[in-house]
Amino acid sequence: MEILIIILIILAVAHIISLSITVYNFFTAPKIFNEVHDLIKTPFVSILVPARNEQDNIDGCINSILMQHYNNYELIVLDDNSKDMTADIVKSYAEKNAHIKLVTGKALPEGWLGKNWACHQLAAQASGEVLIFVDADVRLQENTVNSCLNKMQRRRTDVLSVFPTQLMKSWGEYLIVPLMNWLLLTFLPLRKVYESSNESFVAANGQFIMFTRPAYNKLGGHESVKGEIVEDMEFARLIKRSGLKIVTALGNDSILCRMYSSFDDAFNGFVKNFFPGFKTNSITFGLFLLAVQLVYLLPIVLSFIEPLFLILALVIILNRLLISFTSNQNPLIGIIHPLQMLILLMIGIVSIRSHESGNVEWKGRKLK
Repeated sequence: MEILIIILIILAVAHIISLSITVYNFFTAPKIFNEVHDLIKTPFVSILVPARNEQDNIDGCINSILMQHYNNYELIVLDDNSKDMTADIVKSYAEKNAHIKLVTGKALPEGWLGKNWACHQLAAQASGEVLIFVDADVRLQENTVNSCLNKMQRRRTDVLSVFPTQLMKSWGEYLIVPLMNWLLLTFLPLRKVYESSNESFVAANGQFIMFTRPAYNKLGGHESVKGEIVEDMEFARLIKRSGLKIVTALGNDSILCRMYSSFDDAFNGFVKNFFPGFKTNSITFGLFLLAVQLVYLLPIVLSFIEPLFLILALVIILNRLLISFTSNQNPLIGIIHPLQMLILLMIGIVSIRSHESGNVEWKGRKLK
């Protein structure tokens, strides 16, 4: 019994810390709302979309950009050697709308990863004072660009990155996709990404990332992260080292995304990014995985032995509810929390093994 009490105290301290972060994020996390603002400036904006085999997504992405009430922009889509109808779909839009330009991607050079090379080519084609890199599965609302520019101008920031509100339709997606926001909002006080120069407070999401042109050039553009699998997080670290300012926000009702369409896609996507995103060695990462299981799963198991652990189980439920409300997710997601923790462990183990063996592929390309 004494051992259980000691375990209870240790876990309680961990939960007090993590719940404090979650509550802090609930009240302070930066968000992008679908609202109109009076802008200080109205710069010319380049919206840049890398697209590889995106025939199922590109229509929705382009249409969401064309709805923008902000008109001072160009839209450049790079067809990254697609084997489907992506280029034809974009071409049909470009023929009807002067805002849109289709670029054919060049062959992938040695030392570059596919998306980073595509974004590098897009930046070279762009004329904007502000560059917005948007994934093809992202959907903007009519005031998104206006609202993002307002956030950058009011905060006097050089870079804005947004974690879109994730759309999910299948059980496979519900089992995995919410883990991204859970990890983000449980362990990182999101506002500190902007307020602190400490590299411990870093987060960015390449699904939607926005640079002033001078900041992008100072960072060395995508060439500075050309071989990085998790290039968005590396950008966040470079921004801190360069003395630039970044705001990392949640998409709320303004920026939406359906990242994956099945359990397998989501699992493989998380395997690709999970381990390298932490920029640490396999032992440290493995200890992190173990700590997550001890803190966020063990109390639920032990509550069947010692009723006092029910308090921590309720704290876990509260944590999930707060994160659901903060990130515009279904609050019932927390019901499957124990299963999600086990899946997270599996993803972490496979991520370590895949990256250390060099057996990582994405969209038909080997990443290592």
